[in-house]
Amino acid sequence: MSETSGPSVLLRKDVIEALRRGTVPRRGLDLFAVGTDRFSGSLKEELERCATGGAVFKALRGDFGCGKSFTARWYQQQALAHGFAVAEVQISENDTPLHRLETVYRRATEALRTAEWDTGAFRAIISQWLMGLEEEVSRTLRHPDDLKALAEGVGNLLEARLKDVSAVQPQYAAVLRAYHAAEVAEDHALAEGLIAWLMGQPNVSADIKKRAGIKGEIDHTGALGFLRGLLAVLQQCGRPGLLLVLDEVETIQRVRSDSRDKSLEAIRKLIDDLYGGRFAGLYILITGTPAFFDGPNGVKRLPPLAQRLHVDFSGDAKWDNPRDVQVRLFPFDQERLIEVGRRVRDLYPTEHPERMKARVTDAVLTGLANEVAGKLGGKVGVAPRIFLRKLVATILDRVDLFPDFDPAKDLDIRIDAKELTLEEQAAAVGKKPDDIEINL
Repeated sequence: MSETSGPSVLLRKDVIEALRRGTVPRRGLDLFAVGTDRFSGSLKEELERCATGGAVFKALRGDFGCGKSFTARWYQQQALAHGFAVAEVQISENDTPLHRLETVYRRATEALRTAEWDTGAFRAIISQWLMGLEEEVSRTLRHPDDLKALAEGVGNLLEARLKDVSAVQPQYAAVLRAYHAAEVAEDHALAEGLIAWLMGQPNVSADIKKRAGIKGEIDHTGALGFLRGLLAVLQQCGRPGLLLVLDEVETIQRVRSDSRDKSLEAIRKLIDDLYGGRFAGLYILITGTPAFFDGPNGVKRLPPLAQRLHVDFSGDAKWDNPRDVQVRLFPFDQERLIEVGRRVRDLYPTEHPERMKARVTDAVLTGLANEVAGKLGGKVGVAPRIFLRKLVATILDRVDLFPDFDPAKDLDIRIDAKELTLEEQAAAVGKKPDDIEINL
């Protein structure tokens, strides 16, 4: 791959750096994704449905190593390309419990991003929306520099634009109005406190809330109304909607039974609200293990939810329907792993592409895949993250840096237990836990 064609050097460096750290890149996934083409057609249809006022609920199911997080990031990348905003929320027992939707909402606003804004998108979108309202109001004012009249006019207009939201959550428009007035008056402390409250942040001072005429914090029920408000603002800014990823929902199986049941009921309510027309433009994607969908401590605990998520996977996998509510992911086999390795090798931003291709042959990639999988219980499907991390850090980097380095002769890879996830350690059961040696 030349430096003057294809993806930019900056994008390639970002992707390689993420793989070097053992994480899923935030962008550029299409450059080395394998197997996502079977979802592309149905995803495009679903995004179009959301863009025309519909909503979608989707579940990705797969065991560890099947690429749930990667595929969820790929879904986000496609949504961004279609103009959507996206947010990814990691469900966890302590930090983001699913049965507390106010916490999920807060994490979503913190993680919100668009094609233009990779961070801080919530504040940027609110500012963009209010600027559009200011332009409309300014055209109607006799004296456009009358800030008091401007604030009053924008406040009235935003309440009219959010009347459907106000019917279920009147505080959303009220706080936005107060926020805009504070911005116009250059009361930065008040404005900062109100935007934090809109994002669901706790511990906003009582004085800030008193000045804006609001009480308490956003609660579980209020979070749904605020989510509707966010969707309305996004759409009025010309964005078709929001793709919200709830990753690792299987963690709710480990919480207390009452919290687990509340979490399952929250999912059931989200599905019914989506298809009841209350969240136009919202695409919710959850990820979970088969045990969550089929086991006794997961979806089956709540029969109404089990009915809504049921998919018959008893037939030949090649007939899996990507339009269904659940889609299953499959573990990596050696062929897919080697193909990903080739793509990453060709993606690597080097000034020595000929050396890279000559030294990092298919034989080297195959040997690395075999040995990594062998040290992880013989399970190729568990190996992709470590495979890619070792490929970049111990093979591609060294070939790029050292002209005399030949991985076919000089490679000596060691996998320390500290760099393995709990699942990877479990796959390597029976091996020496503190140090696993690999020889190619």
